[in-house]
Amino acid sequence: MDRNVAHPDLLDSGAAERPNRLSIIHNPTAGGARRRRYESVLERLAAAGAELEVLETGRRGDAEDFAAALGRGACDRLVVAGGDGTVNEAINGLLANRAGGRGLPLAILPLGTANVLAAEIGLSTRPAAVARAILEGVARPVALGEANGRAFCLMAGVGFDARVVARVDGRLKKRLGKLAYVVQTLRQLAVYDFPRYRVAIDEEIYAAASAVACNAHFYGGRYVLAPAAGLEAPSLEVCLFERPGRLHAARYALAMLLGLLPRLPDYRVVTGRRIAIQGPVEDPIQGDGDIVASLPGVIRVLPDALDLVFPPA
Repeated sequence: MDRNVAHPDLLDSGAAERPNRLSIIHNPTAGGARRRRYESVLERLAAAGAELEVLETGRRGDAEDFAAALGRGACDRLVVAGGDGTVNEAINGLLANRAGGRGLPLAILPLGTANVLAAEIGLSTRPAAVARAILEGVARPVALGEANGRAFCLMAGVGFDARVVARVDGRLKKRLGKLAYVVQTLRQLAVYDFPRYRVAIDEEIYAAASAVACNAHFYGGRYVLAPAAGLEAPSLEVCLFERPGRLHAARYALAMLLGLLPRLPDYRVVTGRRIAIQGPVEDPIQGDGDIVASLPGVIRVLPDALDLVFPPA
């Protein structure tokens, strides 16, 4: 079959400069439409002449191990086909790699529940758009965050949202998707004890019922916590939910859904580079939708830590 005819949307005058060798870390748990999206993207990449090496994960931690094992020159780009959690693993693997997080561009093939990183960089989930981004997108240096030595791309938080993430059942998440978080949120509203946290942001001290350090402005999909946050900024936007209790947690959640959080007098966003958090010992810290550490915690920004592929303009 003539590749120019099969997928003309992947071809332009810059085709000769495209990355030809792609290592693809694939989390195969997604089925249905997401599985078809994955297969369609791979068909387009192969039709455009790319050499594909697929590394399928079988358990948690495989994506990190695969990324860490990639030697210098093993491929032109690393593609992560999965959700934000799989991307998080791969990023930590790249940072552990002797080549570091820079030097090997990372592209994403979004197959997750929320695909927050895809939304953040303006990447459509349409197979043609994803394939074009992988082949023709521009790699740009972005900042990462780090919580107790564990890197994150989007956000890290303590308090109510971290407890929800810690209690979400993986089987229920696979079956219900985002609705699993809604179910667990309602459960935690009934049982969570709403402790207070001491949050030191670049030495300024704050008290909060929950705190989320954002490296990106989207959260949980396309909800906005920190409008000024951005992947290329050398700082984090720390969102402080100041009042504890079930009523206030429900009020914050509703305000987020309606885009009204900035209007609440007991919600504030503070810019910082280093955040030290104290609270109940061993309380969970969530990063990019998974539990990555526990209190006491230190969160800091890692400027220009990763080469991330953005969709072409």
